[in-house]
Amino acid sequence: MRQPGAFLAGLRPARNSAGSRSRSASEFEGVRKAQGAQAKNRILIAIGCFFVFYAVIGGRLVQYGLRSPETVSSIARADQLLISRPDLLDRNGEVLATDIRTVSLFAEPNKIVDADEAVELLATVLPDLDMRGIHRKLSSNSRFQWLRRQLTPRQQSQILSLGIPGIGFRPETRRFYPGGPTASHVIGHVNIDNKGIAGMEKFVDGQGLGALAAAGLTINEDLEPVRLSLDLRVQHVVRDELAAAMDRYKAIAAAAVVLNIHTGEVVGMSSLPDYDPNNPVEALQKDRLNRMSAGTYEMGSTFKAFTTAMALDSGKVKITDSFDARGSIRIGGFTIRDFHGKNRVLTVPEIFIYSSNIGTARMADMVGIDGHKEFLTRMGLLTRMQTELPEVATPNQPSVWKKINSITISFGHGVSTTPLQTAVAAAALMNGGKLIEPTFLPRSVDEAEKVAVQVIDPSTSKSMRDLMELNVTQGSGRRADVEGFHVGGKTGTAEKVVNGRYSSAVRFNAFLSAFPIDKPEYVVLVVIDEPKPEEGKSSATAGLNAAPMVSAIVRRSAAFLGVKPHFGNGAQELTLSY
Repeated sequence: MRQPGAFLAGLRPARNSAGSRSRSASEFEGVRKAQGAQAKNRILIAIGCFFVFYAVIGGRLVQYGLRSPETVSSIARADQLLISRPDLLDRNGEVLATDIRTVSLFAEPNKIVDADEAVELLATVLPDLDMRGIHRKLSSNSRFQWLRRQLTPRQQSQILSLGIPGIGFRPETRRFYPGGPTASHVIGHVNIDNKGIAGMEKFVDGQGLGALAAAGLTINEDLEPVRLSLDLRVQHVVRDELAAAMDRYKAIAAAAVVLNIHTGEVVGMSSLPDYDPNNPVEALQKDRLNRMSAGTYEMGSTFKAFTTAMALDSGKVKITDSFDARGSIRIGGFTIRDFHGKNRVLTVPEIFIYSSNIGTARMADMVGIDGHKEFLTRMGLLTRMQTELPEVATPNQPSVWKKINSITISFGHGVSTTPLQTAVAAAALMNGGKLIEPTFLPRSVDEAEKVAVQVIDPSTSKSMRDLMELNVTQGSGRRADVEGFHVGGKTGTAEKVVNGRYSSAVRFNAFLSAFPIDKPEYVVLVVIDEPKPEEGKSSATAGLNAAPMVSAIVRRSAAFLGVKPHFGNGAQELTLSY
């Protein structure tokens, strides 16, 4: 039997083992807490790293978003390009001007590695580049330089294959004129930045498009096309006949207009020499002036139509009156004579069809200086014409009108005006006496009535239609007639001033006409500058050259204008087709 002490002694090791386990548990708990804290710290560090990483990415995205857009290295998709100008259409919807997509070559000199090598490589594709100028641009410290505007797709492809660092392409639009020079003086042209600088292109910019472009505002959808009053078919006829006449008569220039007398719409207008708006640098040549609206000329005997209308409308002269046209008129050191004088008393119709300077001067003298000046002003012949076309000249007249001025102006010398406003004034003589400012945009008869101004009595207009018809059937305008269309008109053979004096060898000829003269619809005015006698003829008067030009234009364009021919009295109408 064990002693109690031995039993107690056997129990001591057991107490020591329990204490050891207690200490081990305490130590494990401490380690566990330490490891948990360490893991927590690692998670926080990882979260912080992720936060910093994504914050950097976000910051860079914001930075890229605030930067200006990078230019692209090729043409963008069609729906990404901005149409900067509206199409120009003729009255029938034919395209006269439109935008086409192209690219322009630029450089970022700060990214060019070797300017010499870049120039040499570019020269293989663009051999006409100004090498020195391009090298100077590529060697500069700038960040952007234009190298060549409006490249062809092939040029772009070839340059891309060269792989030159710092060279890129920017999408642009280029104005394209399908008809070339056919209507250049009316349509006008744009500069390298596609901004209108002449003709109706400039007018369109003036309606707000230019201001938007200057402000950098564009839209990503097609603009509404602008329809003009021109008929491309008539326009082609007019230009074709002018070109043929210049060649036939060896003239230095020619121009013509076809004008609707009831609406003031310009249906066709051309001036030669002209230019191709696809190559607008041609417009800078001296002889490329738009003679119809931007040139002023003494219109010669065509002005006798206005003098006769003035005399009749004043009530001081009747169509049955007669005037002494014998001899000459001596005034202010000048002698007024008739070109083909009849040397007898002439009636008003005879004065008109024989184009008598003396008879016309006597009618103007009856009206008086003040009345003469007032009438021409009322007809719009002495003030600047109002229309959409920007290129419009201001007429020239004497600063002080004296009797000699009134007399010479009566037969077309002493006042210079534009051929277009001469045609506009003639339309008022034909349409019942209403002056309607011309327009190059479509205009209805009702719209024209709102802007029309009654300038002469309808009875005067009727008399002038009769006189114009008489001049073609019996006077100097015979060669203007077209069977079935009853053309009426007045010739004008004006001597030009050479070295300060009028020269009979240098002339500016015109024929002012309307058709069908029994019920006029259109005025046609042609002018030809310094024509030479046609082969086999000894003279170059307006009746020999300007009148046949009108005949050709009327004959070829009447069907396009919707004018039907009439043959005989009550004959059946014939519809012509071309």
